[in-house]
Amino acid sequence: MSDKDQILEILFKEYEQLKSEQAQRIGFRDNLLYVTLGLFGTVVSFAVSNPSNYYALLVIPWVCLILGWTYVVNDEKISAIGRYIRYKLVDKVKEYTGYTDLETLFGWEIAHRSDKHRKRRKIQQLIVDEIAFVFSGIVALSIFWVLVSQPPVAVTILSGIELLLLVVLGVEIFIYADLAQGR
Repeated sequence: MSDKDQILEILFKEYEQLKSEQAQRIGFRDNLLYVTLGLFGTVVSFAVSNPSNYYALLVIPWVCLILGWTYVVNDEKISAIGRYIRYKLVDKVKEYTGYTDLETLFGWEIAHRSDKHRKRRKIQQLIVDEIAFVFSGIVALSIFWVLVSQPPVAVTILSGIELLLLVVLGVEIFIYADLAQGR
């Protein structure tokens, strides 16, 4: 086996490992939405079971922040793996094979990003992510502020910090939405 063949074998193994990691991250990321919804249901049912439990609503923004940030980080890594394959790995394979048709070298990596409905789907996903991780936290805070007329100052400050962090998360979700098409 020539050096060139060995290098190509290593590059294809790298591709397999990257796709495996990407698939694991996609599964983990997608399950975060279900975990978030389950935690919302648990916290809301506890909070509305007794007026003295309304303070539990302040847990929802933290759930949104922690799971939302974990979602964003995993989503970004999924996109980063795809970018690496499309730009770096394809170029390395091209270099060792002399093959120049980028559309067929790891073609799926480019093809699925060129679908005419991609932009619409990505915008819809962005809206779902913003609702799940930002809007729901803001709604929980709003309901808390309506139901608890005069919370202690420390709780008011805490809820203000939660609101600020949710807005920051909303901006980060937007920034990392990866709305681009094509390679």
